[in-house]
Amino acid sequence: MTIQQILKKFWGYDSFRSLQEDIIQSVLDGHDTLGLMPTGGGKSITFQVPGMFYESGVTVVVTPLISLMKDQVDNLAARNIRAVCFHSGMSQRETRANWEKLVNGRARFLYIAPERLGNERFMLELRNLEVRLIVVDEAHCISQWGYDFRPSYLNINALRRVKPDAPVLALTATATPQVAEDIKRQLGFRDGRTFRKSFVRDNISYIVRPADTKIAETLHILDSTSGSSIVYVRSRKRCREISDYLNSAGIPSTFYHAGLDYSVKEERQNIWQRSEVRVMVATNAFGMGIDKPDVRLVIHFDMPPSLEEYYQEAGRAGRDGLESFAVLLTTRSDVATMRRRVTEAFPDRKIIRKTYERVCNFLHVSIGEGYDSVRQFDIIKFCRTFDIQERQCRYSLKLLSQANYLHFLENPDSRSRVRMECTREELYYLHDISENAEKVLNKMLRLYTGLFMDYVYIREVEIATSIKESEHTVYDALLELSRRKIISYIPFSDLPMIYFPTAREETDCILIGKTIYEERRQTLSERTEAMIEYAFTNGSCGVRRMLAYFGETESADCRKCDICRARRSAAGRTGNESPEKRMSLVLDYLKATPSGATLRMIEHHCGESRITAEVLTFLCNEGYLSFENELYQIAR
Repeated sequence: MTIQQILKKFWGYDSFRSLQEDIIQSVLDGHDTLGLMPTGGGKSITFQVPGMFYESGVTVVVTPLISLMKDQVDNLAARNIRAVCFHSGMSQRETRANWEKLVNGRARFLYIAPERLGNERFMLELRNLEVRLIVVDEAHCISQWGYDFRPSYLNINALRRVKPDAPVLALTATATPQVAEDIKRQLGFRDGRTFRKSFVRDNISYIVRPADTKIAETLHILDSTSGSSIVYVRSRKRCREISDYLNSAGIPSTFYHAGLDYSVKEERQNIWQRSEVRVMVATNAFGMGIDKPDVRLVIHFDMPPSLEEYYQEAGRAGRDGLESFAVLLTTRSDVATMRRRVTEAFPDRKIIRKTYERVCNFLHVSIGEGYDSVRQFDIIKFCRTFDIQERQCRYSLKLLSQANYLHFLENPDSRSRVRMECTREELYYLHDISENAEKVLNKMLRLYTGLFMDYVYIREVEIATSIKESEHTVYDALLELSRRKIISYIPFSDLPMIYFPTAREETDCILIGKTIYEERRQTLSERTEAMIEYAFTNGSCGVRRMLAYFGETESADCRKCDICRARRSAAGRTGNESPEKRMSLVLDYLKATPSGATLRMIEHHCGESRITAEVLTFLCNEGYLSFENELYQIAR
């Protein structure tokens, strides 16, 4: 079959999107390829179609998110395409079953977490597989200049050495020119090709909205618009508070963050996907893998830490191509908050070493032990036990992860799963099991397919509802069946995990080097300043400046952002508006804003032009206004 026929047969599309066919052809021609495609650009098609084009062998896909990994495997299965995955949250039995599929040619795609490539046994077994293509998803994670650098991604070099003939396809939605070059260097590109899709999203209006009270401004914006919306915040507590406020104001909403149970997250995501609620209030844990085309509005209640993350999250609006809005709310305190985050993100090295020692003690890992092991880690209990701040603990764990001493897995794929341990024939001879266990077993066999072949995700609440019993009764029945070796049952767990890629080191030997500490801190500081500059600097088109950050220097003014709109408004008034009228506008606005306003806020309300700047200078010189801490106020 041709690649067009494969696209039609398995995905139902008549043609490829922009750049998809070029990337696919580059891969099939054997070239190492870098694809820079914005969020929603259809990245998965660029490697799944080639994977189906090859007559034999497997496509290895390295991806950092366990939940997305499993979703992709399920999506491929729904299209009758066989795929398996390996990650740190799997049991040994699941791992063996998946290897059997690969060895017997019953899988075309192999999804793996990057940590798995550091496992010597895994790499030895991988040598026996025919690997046709290596795919690196979220490829910015391999660059130390990327906003989400993960040292485990450096293990991909080992995969290239084991399979030197397989071309590499690296994909990312957000990369500066520096990051793009570093990706190619880290992956050892040979005769590489780069395909860059423009970051321009013509249907999205990017607005920076200064606000005295962000919650009031959020309500005002939602009241003034319609359609499905996302409100991004940086606090789990704030998720609930804002959602409750919106509901009380008559705007149907729900909230989502990493700390919720899987079943709760799944339910809330689904009701939002079905538009049963209008607004999802969420942390950045929400959005990866979400493809709801009709999101009309994305509001950033809190400043994101970088333009990469802002662009990616704002880009979840308007994937259907219709007019949409991305609004960033700002207050005068945001600049100090952003810069404080940089300091907090790099605790003293002594604190980092102490955290490592305490984590190992908490998990009962002795010096020289723990290699390639996974332990459940109750971070709340840990912080209470040692009386440390959770935020400081998380930052320390992140730096320890970047130094490759341990990996904190906050969202492991921990849904309940079951596999039959007996044959269908043996079921007829079962005896001495309780009535509840028999009911649960029969219902489970009716509800779920594939139980005799592999682990299948189940929902205890679904079984309980079907047999009109409590979840506790179902849980006890599943444990009974597991003890009798009738099933293998892995219960749900909402606890994070710690993965140890190396054995425990002596605390004094823990080295957080210059590259991880000082250079990463400098990079984070530069990224933070770029975000501040975008949000608080006037003058040129905001979208044009954002695109320049991603290397698109030839872009024109968008004519839709807040600055371009203010310019057009000012241009319409400048010809017949006197300085006296502009002075009146400025004074009236500042009298109604007693806490003061930045230049951007004034120009947003009164129009951006040379007249406004001259009026402000005149009013300050004459003593009508004061100017302190970048704020204009009526002089007292």
